[in-house]
Amino acid sequence: MKSKLKRCWNTDNPLYIKYHDEEWGVPVHDDRTLFEFLTLEGFQAGLTWELILKRREALRKAFDNFNPEKIARYNDEDVKRLMANPNVIRNRAKILATIDNAIRLKEVQKEFGSFDAFVWKFVQGKTLNNAFTDFSNMPAETEESKTMSKEMKKRGFKFVGPTICYAFMQAVGLVNDHLIDCFRYGEIKNAASNKTKRLGV
Repeated sequence: MKSKLKRCWNTDNPLYIKYHDEEWGVPVHDDRTLFEFLTLEGFQAGLTWELILKRREALRKAFDNFNPEKIARYNDEDVKRLMANPNVIRNRAKILATIDNAIRLKEVQKEFGSFDAFVWKFVQGKTLNNAFTDFSNMPAETEESKTMSKEMKKRGFKFVGPTICYAFMQAVGLVNDHLIDCFRYGEIKNAASNKTKRLGV
């Protein structure tokens, strides 16, 4: 039973447990999903991740399932609609940043072929498996997240400071930051290793 498994997040919150067990640290290569996580991390700034998880479905519905093609075409009426929606996080700067980021993402797709290719280049296409035994040893940012932040800012992305970028990297599996005694650490590390072998890398 999963309840008996060793988790690195000391929580009994079912939202956190589901997210920890099923999503956090799993490598993501789908542009829409990558954009969703980038947006959620931006919205989380100054708030709790629990609030983001609670509002996630409402945010998906309000933002057209985080489809960057649609969001890039949002206008003033869409901003008014979102600001009037009590189920989302009504922060105008974050809403405008989401629209701007969708436009920037489309530009990146044209240049790199996909947002996936752009994002994963900061770790040379492979998950970085850290080996932390305690969260107190985990940095808030790294050289990779600083590099990502600098390049994304240069390209016009908003809410992409190095700390947000590192949280994003953790979420979408660019880094595996489960503690080494957590059951997910080995699962994610082994899955990435097996994929690398299949690809002959």
